[in-house]
Amino acid sequence: MAAVPAQAADMEKCYGIALAGQNDCAAGPGTTCAGTSKVDYQGNSWKLVPAGTCTEMMLPAGMDGMARHGSLTPLERDMAK
Repeated sequence: MAAVPAQAADMEKCYGIALAGQNDCAAGPGTTCAGTSKVDYQGNSWKLVPAGTCTEMMLPAGMDGMARHGSLTPLERDMAK
C-alpha cells in the first residue's frame, strides 16, 4: 500500500463546485480528466477541498433559482451537453 502525503489525507473530493475547465478530475463522459469540465459547477466533476468543508460550500443559485451545495458524490445537475 502506497503512503499518502499528510496533505492529501486532509482533503476530499467535492463534486459540483468547479468552474468550467478548473476541475481536478472525473468530468464525466466525453472528457479525460483535470481541466476538462465543460460548464461551471458540472455535477460529475470534482475538486479537492479540505476535509469536512465540501457540503458546507454555498454556490451561486442555478438557472432554476435553487441554491447549490458541493457534494461528496457525483451529481446529475449542470451537466455538459
